[in-house]
Amino acid sequence: MYRFPEDSKLYDPDFLFGVATASYQIEGATNVDDRCPSIWDTFCAKPGAVYKQHNGDVACDHYHLYQDDLNLIADLGVDAYRFSIAWPRIIRPDGTINQKGLDFYDRVISALEEKNITIMATLYHWDLPQYLDDQGGWLNRETAYKFAEYVEVVSSYFGDRIDFYATLNEPWCSAFHGYRDGKHAPGIADEKSGYQACHNLLLAHGLAIPILRKNAENSKHGIVLNFTPNYPANESAIDVADFADQEHTHWFIKPIMEGKYPEEVYQHYIDVMPLISEEDMAVISAEIDFLGINNYTRSVIDKDGQYPNYKKVELSDVERTHIGWEVCPEGLLKLLTDLNQAYSLPPVYITENGAATDDKVIDGAVDDEQRCRYYQSHLSSVDQAIRKGVDIRGYFAWSLMDNFEWSEGYKMRFGIVHVDYETQERTPKRSALAFKETLASR
Repeated sequence: MYRFPEDSKLYDPDFLFGVATASYQIEGATNVDDRCPSIWDTFCAKPGAVYKQHNGDVACDHYHLYQDDLNLIADLGVDAYRFSIAWPRIIRPDGTINQKGLDFYDRVISALEEKNITIMATLYHWDLPQYLDDQGGWLNRETAYKFAEYVEVVSSYFGDRIDFYATLNEPWCSAFHGYRDGKHAPGIADEKSGYQACHNLLLAHGLAIPILRKNAENSKHGIVLNFTPNYPANESAIDVADFADQEHTHWFIKPIMEGKYPEEVYQHYIDVMPLISEEDMAVISAEIDFLGINNYTRSVIDKDGQYPNYKKVELSDVERTHIGWEVCPEGLLKLLTDLNQAYSLPPVYITENGAATDDKVIDGAVDDEQRCRYYQSHLSSVDQAIRKGVDIRGYFAWSLMDNFEWSEGYKMRFGIVHVDYETQERTPKRSALAFKETLASR
């Protein structure tokens, strides 16, 4: 059981506890019911792009096992489920609507409604239809308008049945991993492409917000951003750590909150900046009802030659998870309080937080002791942030179950439920049982 002070807001029944997943990571069924290929299907087929050339063809077979998985969610006693809707299941290459795709999510949403579970749907969790990538993907401004058309279809169909709509998940990853360093689909490594993709993604978000308001006026609408706070390795690195925060944190939140990009970063990268109009910034800064924040770790930064060049420093005397990320709950607290001080934030939801551990099923159980400690310490940071004035309304554990971990394939397990990929058997881990006990005690 996770324990907090008796007066903690985390014990309030209106504080939303949830679990989160993403379509390509769990659904499988990539060739079922007229789903068209996505950039991740293509990327996984490239030799060397993904660990052991794993792919999402089967994943957790959630497309067929969704009813069992939703029963599992209900059994844990969580309040909410965050999942993503797969664009390639909804819009065909010729622009027509694939009703079979809408029907699948209708079945999921209906089952959640029956269980009285709050629904948060992410409209883009990285699985861009391949036919749009063939036309330039997020380097093509037109993709932002195609996203708006897709959002119109989904939100007019489901309306207020979805309680929370998140436009994008982690545009930092889509833009910088997808187009700047090539670690994610579509695998482009080019500075200018990274910033062009970023701007078009944020434009897509801004175009979507008024459509969502029109079609689901009683729902909440926002975006999910990932942040890794940057700590200086020493006193002489304070300035470059701040620049790293401007480049990786504020570059994504500032245009949404204030309608402008960080000036110092813009000027430093002026030669690779896309054409940005004032009209774009007005669109991007459309008011949002909530901000989803994803956080897992921190970075330690040192100077690397002339300012503002910097490099990451790997500390040797820190605890790390299986994926190699430092366990740093105080980083989450610092992030939340710093953002709250810098911006006039809407209500905040921690939409992803969790740990990869090397889990094994032994005698029918999984004792993920490190993950339990991780959740306890990070939830305590959330509790402290609320006490310091941050308006945090909910927390979603990443992830409901082990799944396809992008370029890491199936090597990394983030789930609170273990998945045997051969048999598709689900086994709740100790961390899941601790959530169940904690939620039952509220």
